[in-house]
Amino acid sequence: MAGRGSRLRPHTLTVPKPLIPVGGIPIVHRLVEDIAKVCGKNIQTIGFVTGDFGKEVEQELCSIAEKFGAKGKIFHQLEPLGTGHAVHCAAELLEGPVVVAFADTLFRADFSISSQDEGILWVKKIPNPEQFGVIKLNSEGSIVDYVEKPQTFVSDLAMIGIYYVQRGEDLLRELNYLMDHNVIKSGEYQLPDALRRLTEKGVIFKPGEVTEWMDCGNKTVTVETNARVLDFDAMDQKLLVSNSAIQTNSVIIPPCFIGENVQITNAVIGPFVSIGKGTKIENSCISNSLIQQDCHITHAVLQGSMIGSKALVQGKALDVSLGDYCEYHG
Repeated sequence: MAGRGSRLRPHTLTVPKPLIPVGGIPIVHRLVEDIAKVCGKNIQTIGFVTGDFGKEVEQELCSIAEKFGAKGKIFHQLEPLGTGHAVHCAAELLEGPVVVAFADTLFRADFSISSQDEGILWVKKIPNPEQFGVIKLNSEGSIVDYVEKPQTFVSDLAMIGIYYVQRGEDLLRELNYLMDHNVIKSGEYQLPDALRRLTEKGVIFKPGEVTEWMDCGNKTVTVETNARVLDFDAMDQKLLVSNSAIQTNSVIIPPCFIGENVQITNAVIGPFVSIGKGTKIENSCISNSLIQQDCHITHAVLQGSMIGSKALVQGKALDVSLGDYCEYHG
C-alpha cells in the first residue's frame, strides 16, 4: 500500500487510499477482515508496506492489526520499484504460511485455506482479460503460467491481487533471485515473476475463485464498491445507522451507512450512501455517494459523488469528486 493513489486524487492527497472508508470502514480494515475469514486460523502478524505517510497513519494501521489479535508491523517502500520489491520490503515476515494482498482490492469468497494447499492465487472470471494479468491452467486445474494483459486469449481468470504461499521462505528466495539478477520489467520487480519461478520448481498453485471482486482504484469504482459493501453489510445484519444520528423530516432509503452524530434535516438520503461522523446535511437529495466526516452539505443534489472530509457543498452538484477541506458552490 505504498503507492500515491494518483487515480483517486484529490482524496488521496491527505489520506492514504487504503484508509479511505467505504461503508464507514477503512478499505484496508475490510481487506484484513476478508483475509481473516479465508485463513480460518489465528493471524500472528500483519505487515503493512507503506510509503512515508507519517506516524499517525502507522499507528492507525497497527491498531487495525490489534483488532484481529495480531501484531502490526510497518515496512517502507520509498521508491516505486514494483510489487515484488514491495513484498520483499517485508522480508522478515516471509516465513511459514503467508498471505500477500494489495490494499485497493476487496473480495468475497466461499473458500478456505487447507493445510494441504501449497499455494493459492485468488482470481475472478472477467469478460475483458486483455486488460488484466491472468493465469494459465493445465488439465488438472493447476496454475502453470502468469500472463500480463494478453493480446491473444490465454484465459479469462484475472489475478485480483491476493496470494497465499505455504512456505514464505521459498517466496523470499525467489524474490532475492529477482533482486540479485536484476530481473526487471518496465523498471519494476514483479511478484508474478517470483511466483512463476516457484511454479517451475514444482510448487503447485491452484486458483481460488472469488464471487465478488471490488476495486477501489479510482473515484467511480470506489463509489460502486461502497454500494456493494453496503449491500453485503445489510445482508450480514451489521448496524449501519448510528444511534446518535439525528434525522428531522427526512427519509433514509436503505442500505445506507450513517455515522455518529450525523445531522440530517429536510433531506432524502439513499440508497447506497455512506456518511461519515459529524456531517450535517440540509435540504438535499443524495444517492449512490460516499461522504466522509465533518462535512456540511446544503441545498444539494448528489448522485455518484465522492466528498472528502470537512468539505462544504452548497447547491446542485450531481456527480462531483471533492477533496478534503474543499468547497463547492453550485
